[in-house]
Formats: sequence, C-alpha cells, structure tokens
Amino acid sequence: MSAQAQRVIEHLHEIDLQTPADVIIRQIKTLISSGILKPGDRLPAERALMERFGVGRGYIREALKKLEFYGVLKTRPQSGTVVASLGVKALEGLISNVLNLEKDDLVSLMETRALLEVQAARLAASRASAGEVRELRRTHEEFQKQVEGGSSGLEEDLMFHLKVAECSHNSVLRSLIGLITPDIITLSKSYDTCRDGRFLIAKKEHEAVLQGIRDRAPERAAAAMEEHMRRARLQCTLQRKEPGPPRRRKGVVADS
Repeated sequence: MSAQAQRVIEHLHEIDLQTPADVIIRQIKTLISSGILKPGDRLPAERALMERFGVGRGYIREALKKLEFYGVLKTRPQSGTVVASLGVKALEGLISNVLNLEKDDLVSLMETRALLEVQAARLAASRASAGEVRELRRTHEEFQKQVEGGSSGLEEDLMFHLKVAECSHNSVLRSLIGLITPDIITLSKSYDTCRDGRFLIAKKEHEAVLQGIRDRAPERAAAAMEEHMRRARLQCTLQRKEPGPPRRRKGVVADS
C-alpha cells in the first residue's frame, strides 16, 4: 500500500451497524435529552412500542432490559416502566455507556464471567436445596447427552451455568450472569470456541463443579469453577490468535 493510500485509510472509520435494540435506546436517549421524556415519566406499554418501532417484542425487551440493568429505567408495581429519578446529564451518561460497550470483546466477557461464576458456585454449594441440586444434575445430564452424541452442546453448557447461578440464591448475581449469556453464546459460535474436543473436557469440568455443590463444599466448588473458567479463557485466547477468524460486523447480533 502506498503512503498516500495509507493516509487515506487512517482517516476512515469502521461502519458501526446498529442493532434494533441500539436504535431504540438511542431514541429514548433523544427523548430524555429533549425533555419530552423526564425523570419519573412512564414509558408506553410494550405493545405500543412494538407497533411504533415496527419490531418484535424481543428487541423491545432487550433495549428496556439493558436500560433497566444500568439504572436508566425502573419497573414499579402497578406503575409500569418509568425513567429513573436522576438528572438528565446522568441519564445521558448512563445511556452512552450502554451504547459504547464493546460487543465483540469475548476475552473481556470471559474475564467478567469468571468473576461471577466462581462466586456463584461457592454460594450454590452453601445455599442450594436438595431439589435444586437434583435439577442441576439433570441439566448437566442434558449437556452430557449432547456432547456424547457429537454436538458441542453450547446452549446446554450455558444452561448449566445459569442453573448454578440460580442455586446461589443471589438475584443480582443471577441477573448479571443472565445478562452476558446471550453475548457469550453469539461470540462463542462466531469463534467456534467449542471445537477440538473442548466440549468433552468441559463435561468433566462440569462434573467437578457439580460434585463440589452436591458435597456442600463451597471452596472445592469454587476451585472447580475457577479451573473451568481458566481453561475456557485459554481456549478463547487460542482461537482468537489463529489466522482467519470470522470477521463480524460491529453491532450485529442474531434475531431475537
């Protein structure tokens, strides 16, 4: 490439293709900035938003869930979804943070996931009821059936982790893990992180986590989950370093 061409390239920027949820979030930000939507105001019902935006309920809920998680919106019994009672500048800053999150940073997602999952396993070993442990075992058996049949069992894998989070009896921890799960599924599929027999190794790692929870051994369950997360991050790093990973358009996710 010539020096002139290089100078031109340096002044170009990647096209940021937005998801429908991002478009909805930006429009809500504009309504707040313009004063049409004020702190304490109630948003229209989901059905009215669906009709106005011309998108499915899944996109509406994705946008509202993100805004609620980051404190922009609040859901009140018998009042519906309302704008949080914060200043306009604070609300704009929160929404900007939501929109500027890196959507394809699998390594950061995995690092954050590890922090949450290790604590979830520790708490699950202390708090899960006998019935919840049995349900967790059945979830693991579903994953086991998939991988022994030759499938990666990615969805079943992540269902196991969501069940561990439920067993922690910590609603905030469960919500945090649930929030990042869709992005982990999308990016794991994109980078094919389950290839080379990784899912067969993951099965054994799940068994160690399950055993720690069944034995009511919090530190053993946490250590097993930490090892599982360490190996998952290592696999992720190796896949990203290999030549020719699939290039995704920024902001594009699967249909809701």
